Amino acid sequence: MPKKKKVKKVKKPKKTKFEKKLKIKNKSKISEKSLDKKSNIPGSDEKPEIKKIKKQPSEKRIYNVKDFVVYPKHGVGKITTIEKATIGEIEIQFYKILVEKEKLTLTVPINQQSKLRPIATINQINKCVSILKSKPKIKRTMWSRRAQEYDQKINSGKIYELAEVVKDLNKNTDIIADQSYSERQLFEKAYERLKSEFEAVLKTTPEEVQKKMDKALGRTKVSEELQ
Repeated sequence: MPKKKKVKKVKKPKKTKFEKKLKIKNKSKISEKSLDKKSNIPGSDEKPEIKKIKKQPSEKRIYNVKDFVVYPKHGVGKITTIEKATIGEIEIQFYKILVEKEKLTLTVPINQQSKLRPIATINQINKCVSILKSKPKIKRTMWSRRAQEYDQKINSGKIYELAEVVKDLNKNTDIIADQSYSERQLFEKAYERLKSEFEAVLKTTPEEVQKKMDKALGRTKVSEELQ
C-alpha cells in the first residue's frame, strides 16, 4: 500500500494589532446601521407618524360697506351690504355689490374675493392718462382676432389694459361712419368702464371726467371743429 502524502497546512499570517482594531470598528459600524434601519421600520405596535399639511392662508383683505371695488366682467361696483347665510350647516359671508352702470347687483362670497380688486390709485389714474395720450398700436391681424383680444383685455379687470383698448380703438371722432359697429361697441364698453373708475377715484362729476379723458385722447379738437 502506497503511503499517503502529508499535506502541509499553510499558516495564516498573524494579524497586527492595527488590523484587529479596524475589523472591530467596521463590525460596530455595520451593527449600528442595521439597528438604525430596524428602528426606522414601524413595528406591528408602532404607528407611522402622519405629518399634517398646512392649509393655504385665507385672503385677509376685507372690504367695508360703501367701498368701491372692481369686478372684472362688470367693472366698478359699490359694496352696499355684507350679509351672512347658512348653506348646509356652513355659515357663509358675502358682499352685495351694486354695479350702477349695468343696474346689476352681484353676490360675491368673501372667501372668493380674488375676483375683486380695489379701485385704482391716483398714480395709476395718471399713468392711464399718459397711456391715452400715446399713439395707438396698429395691428395687421384679422379684425375677429383683434376683437377677441380687446374683449379679453376689457374683462381682465386690469386698468392699464382697459386704457390700451380705449387708446387703440379711439378714432378721434364721434362720426359713426368712421368706425364699424363692433369697433364702436368695444370702444364704448372700454371707455365707460374706464370712465366709471376715473369717477370713483377722482370723486368728480361724469362731465369733468369725460373732458379729462377726451382731452388725453385728442377728441376735444374734433368736437370743437364739428361745433
